[in-house]
Amino acid sequence: MTSFVDRHIGPRPADIEAMVSRVGFDSLDALMAAAVPAGIRTQQATAVARIGQGEHEVLGRLRELSERNTPGVAMIGTGYHPTLTPPVIRRNVLEDPSWYTAYTPYQPEISQGRLEALLNYQTLIGDLTGLPTANSSLLDEGTAAAEAMTLVRRAVRGRESAPVVVDTGLHPQTIAVVATRAEAMGIELVHADLSNGLPVDDCAGTIIAYPRTDGAIVDPRAVIEATHAANGLAVVVSDPLALVLLSSPGSMGADVAVGSAQRFGVPMFYGGPHAGFMAVRAGLERHLPGRLVGVSVDAAGRPAYRLALQTREQHIRREKATSNICTAQVLLAVAASMYAVYHGAEGLREIAARTHGHAATIAGGLRAGGVELTADAYFDTITARVPGRAADVVAAARAAGIHLRPLDADHVGVSTSEATTSEHVIAVLTAFGVDAQAGTPGSALPTALLRTDAILTHPVFTEHRSETQMLRYLKKLSDRDYALDRGMIPLGSCTMKLNATAEMEPISYPGFAELHPFVPAEDAIGFIELIDLLEGWLADLTGYAQVSIQPNAGSQGELAGLLAIRGYHRSRGDVDRTICLIPSSAHGTNAASAVMAGMKVVVVSSTDDGEVDLDDLRAKCEKHADELAAIMVTYPSTHGVYEHGITELCDVVHAHGGQVYVDGANLNALVGHARPGEFGGDVSHLNLHKTFCIPHGGGGPGVGPVAVGEHLAPFLPTHPLHPDAGRREGLGPISAAPYGSAGILPIPFAYIALMGADGLTQATSVAVLSANYVAKRLEEAYPVLYSGDHGLVAHECILDLRPLTKAAGLTVDDIAKRLVDYGFHAPTMSFPVAGTLMIEPTESEDLAELDRFCDAMLAIRAEIDQVANGDVDAQDNPLVNAPHTARELLEWKHAYSVAEGVFPAGTTDDKYWPPVARIDQAYGDRNLACTCPPLEAFAEA
Repeated sequence: MTSFVDRHIGPRPADIEAMVSRVGFDSLDALMAAAVPAGIRTQQATAVARIGQGEHEVLGRLRELSERNTPGVAMIGTGYHPTLTPPVIRRNVLEDPSWYTAYTPYQPEISQGRLEALLNYQTLIGDLTGLPTANSSLLDEGTAAAEAMTLVRRAVRGRESAPVVVDTGLHPQTIAVVATRAEAMGIELVHADLSNGLPVDDCAGTIIAYPRTDGAIVDPRAVIEATHAANGLAVVVSDPLALVLLSSPGSMGADVAVGSAQRFGVPMFYGGPHAGFMAVRAGLERHLPGRLVGVSVDAAGRPAYRLALQTREQHIRREKATSNICTAQVLLAVAASMYAVYHGAEGLREIAARTHGHAATIAGGLRAGGVELTADAYFDTITARVPGRAADVVAAARAAGIHLRPLDADHVGVSTSEATTSEHVIAVLTAFGVDAQAGTPGSALPTALLRTDAILTHPVFTEHRSETQMLRYLKKLSDRDYALDRGMIPLGSCTMKLNATAEMEPISYPGFAELHPFVPAEDAIGFIELIDLLEGWLADLTGYAQVSIQPNAGSQGELAGLLAIRGYHRSRGDVDRTICLIPSSAHGTNAASAVMAGMKVVVVSSTDDGEVDLDDLRAKCEKHADELAAIMVTYPSTHGVYEHGITELCDVVHAHGGQVYVDGANLNALVGHARPGEFGGDVSHLNLHKTFCIPHGGGGPGVGPVAVGEHLAPFLPTHPLHPDAGRREGLGPISAAPYGSAGILPIPFAYIALMGADGLTQATSVAVLSANYVAKRLEEAYPVLYSGDHGLVAHECILDLRPLTKAAGLTVDDIAKRLVDYGFHAPTMSFPVAGTLMIEPTESEDLAELDRFCDAMLAIRAEIDQVANGDVDAQDNPLVNAPHTARELLEWKHAYSVAEGVFPAGTTDDKYWPPVARIDQAYGDRNLACTCPPLEAFAEA
C-alpha cells in the first residue's frame, strides 16, 4: 500500500531523479548538502522520529482523543455558543476544498466567488450594526476590540495621552486581550462599570458592552453621548444575534462596533477559528484594520469585486501601521455570511426570538423558585444569585450533561442558544433545585431598545430558501474561483501545498467541533493532550524549549514573540532596550508587529545579492548597543536564499545584548534539516497554515504558534481562563481563547503524525528541489534574481521581470493576469522586490504540473518577445488584455486570434474561465462601495 508520504509528495521517485539531474546533482541528499549551509544543519535526532503512521491509525487516534472530551450542552456563554450549522453550508463550504484551499484574494479576477461571499458578510455586519462600512473579518472578538482601541487612538488626532475607558461588563477574555495590547503600546486604560456612566471628563474613546457579560442589557446611549462630549469615539462590543432584535449601535450614535460572528453557523471549535467583525461610521473607513472588499468595474465596464483601500494594510504601511493583521478569517466569514443567506431576516428573527424565549423561561422558573437574578433586561444570558451554592448548581448541571458558568461562589451564569431545547431548560431549572414547571416566560428585552428598522433586505438574503437554490448558489460562487483543487498556486512566501482530506476530516468530530473553550479542564482532556503533544512536536522540530499555540495568526505569533522578548528585557531591568532591527526585505508584518510591541524599528540594509548586510548590522548594533532589543530576520531569507551569515548575525546581536527573532514564514525549507533554536534563534513564530498544512481558506484561518528558548518561556502568552491554573497570570492573552484557534489543530497534528520525521525531511528536500527545478528551467527566459551556493535557491525563487518591462513595456501585472489564461494562479507579485515574481512550487506539485507551469511561463516569454520585436500591437496583445473572459467570444475585437487569446499552448477543454476581465483597481478606491450592490448595477452593465 502506498504510504501517506508518497501521496503528499508530488514527484515520483523517477521524477525526483530526473529533476535532481536537471539541477545538476547526483542525488537529492547531495542537492540538500550543497544548498543548506553546513553550519546550521541539525545533528540531533528528533522525538518526532518515533511517529509516522498510516491514515487509519492516525484517524483512529484522533477519534479517540475527541471522544475523551465531554462537550455536553454548552450554556456558558461569554461569547461562545452552540450553533446549528446548516449541512449544506458545512458540506459545501467548511468541508469543500474549492473554498478551503483558496488563497487570499489578491488576484481578484479569479476570486470573484469568495469576494462576493465576503461582501455578503460585510453587508450582514453593516446591517446588524447599523454602520455603513464593515471589514471582511478579524480574528476574534478580543482582538477586534483591541484593534478598535488602536483605531480610536489613530482616528482622534492629538489625543495620544488620553485614556481609553474599558467597560468591566465586557467578557473577561476581551478585557484581557485589550489590556495586553494597551500595555505594550503605552495606552492608558481606565476600567469602569459603564452602566454607571462615564467616570472621566476626557478620553480618546470608550469600549462599551452591549449586552454585558452577565447578560444585562444596559442602554448605551448616555455613555456614547458622554464619550463624544469627552472628545472620544465610542466602540460598542455587541452580539450579532442580539442585534437582530435590539437597536443597532449605529442607530444609537456609536462610531465603531465589534464582536464575533461565531454563533452564525460556525462551531465553537474549543475557541476558534471564528470570524471577528468590525464596522465603522462614515469617515473612519481608511482607519479600518484588515481587509475590505469593495465593488469596482472590469475592463468591459461590468461590476467586479476586489480588495479596496489596501494602502491601509500592514504590508504597505510597515512600521507606520497600527495593525499587523495579516491572516483574516475568510473561511469562517464565508460560513457566517451563508448562514445569513440561508436563514434570511425572518429566519434569524425566529432563531433570536426562540433563544430569548428559552432564557426568559429559565428566568421565570428561577424567580418562581425564589432565586434572585442580577438583571431584569437580558437577551440570552441570565446571572442567578445563589449564595454559597454556585459550585453545587454547576456540578448538578454538569451531571445532567450541561455546562453552566460559575462566576464566583455566589453567582451562576446561564446562556441559551439556537441549540437550546425545552429539555435543556428543564435540566437547568432542576440543577438550581426549583420546580421545572413553575414560572411563566415573557419578554425581557427593553422596549426602548427594540429594533424597528429592517435588516438583510438585499435580494441575496431572500432568494435562496430551498436547499436546491442554496446548493446552486454555493456551487456558482466556488466555480468562479481558482483554488488548489483546480491547479498549482505557485505563491512565494505562502506555501500553498496539499491539505489532505485525512488531515481535514477530524475537525468535524463532535468532540473537537462542539467543545466550548471554557469547559472544565477534565472535560477537555483529549484536546489538551492533543495540544500538549503538538506543542512538544513543534518545539522538537524547531529546536526550542517551549511552544504556545495560542496566537491565531502568524502576525499574532510575531507579536507574542516580541512581547516575550520585551518581557524578558524588562525582567532584567533593561527597560531601555526598545530597538528592533529589521532587514529592508522583511515581511510587512514584522515592522508593524514591532511597533505594536512597543519597539522602535531600525532598518538594516541588504547587500546587492539580497543578504543581510553584516557590516551595516554591526554598525547598527554598535550605535544602539544599550537600546537593542531584538532583530527580526526571516530564514531562509525573504529573497529565497540560505544565507551563510545567519550564525554570525545571531552572534553579533547576542554580543550586543539583543535577542534573535527568526521569522518562521519560510520554515518549509528547514524542517528536518535545520532548527532555528539550534543555530542562534531565541524565538520564532511558525505558520501552521503554511508549513504544517492548515489550509489558507481563502485568506484565513491560520495559526501562528510562538516557539521560544528556555529563558523566554516564562514570557509566553497566558490567559485568565486557561484550563491550566499555572498559565493564567503573566504576559496576558494574545487571542480571545486560551488555545487560540484550537479547532484546526487536528490538521497539523495529523500531518506530523502521518509524515513522521523522515517524511517531513523528505518534504523539505523535495520543496527545495522543486524550486530549483523551476528556476533552472526558467533562468534563460527570466533571470533568477538571487541565489546562494552553487547557484541554488531555497524553497522559492524570484524571477526578475524588470528587463522585460523595459524592453516591451509590459508589467508584472500583465504577466500575472496572462497566467490566468493558461490556467494558473499568479505567483507573488513585486515582493520583496518591485517588478518581480516570487515562485514557491512546494513539495506537493508533481512533475507534470511543474512542467505545465514552466511551459506556460516560457510561452508567455515568447509572447513578450513578440511585443518587444514589434510583431504584435503594443496596445492590443494577449498580455495587456489578459485575462480573457468567455463573454469576449461573443464579440471578439482583438487583432490576434481567439485561439491565441483564450486557448494558448497547453490549455485544455476544461480550462478555467475567469468570470470578469481585468479589474480597474483605482476606480474602486475612488468610488468606494463595500456592501452588496443592487442587482440593477449588473443589469445596467
